[in-house]
Amino acid sequence: MEPSGTQSFPASCLAFSRTHKGLVLIGEIGLCVLTLVCYGASYTPGYVGLAVCELVFAALMLLAWGCRLPPRLPQIHWGWTDFIRCIIGSLLFLITSLIVIIGHRDGAGIAAGVFGLLAGILLGYDAYITLPTRQGHAATATESPDGA
Repeated sequence: MEPSGTQSFPASCLAFSRTHKGLVLIGEIGLCVLTLVCYGASYTPGYVGLAVCELVFAALMLLAWGCRLPPRLPQIHWGWTDFIRCIIGSLLFLITSLIVIIGHRDGAGIAAGVFGLLAGILLGYDAYITLPTRQGHAATATESPDGA
């Protein structure tokens, strides 16, 4: 048994995967893999690049947050970095998926479009929960200024 407050490296990485943010990142990775497979099986696999890039970025963020890298690298603003990744990924997935759903008639392409829409929605939710300006707000006082 380890002393209290310290965990082994794999245990600390796995502990993050059980948090809300960790589960959202794992969901993003899963949807990116499904989208990647479906794009690869469709008649026009040209949209595979988006799924691969988002898969790699989500995996890197999961690894960085899981290994507690942000406190060790304070030069990078991790909250804004993750927020911008989520916003760009969400917009690209939503636009690309709508184009694929409207323009393709093969089953794999339509499935890729649906999984891409779900990934875009999940990335949008991740952006919402990651927004750095939302964190750290204290509740406002309920008293009037005159103390009554």
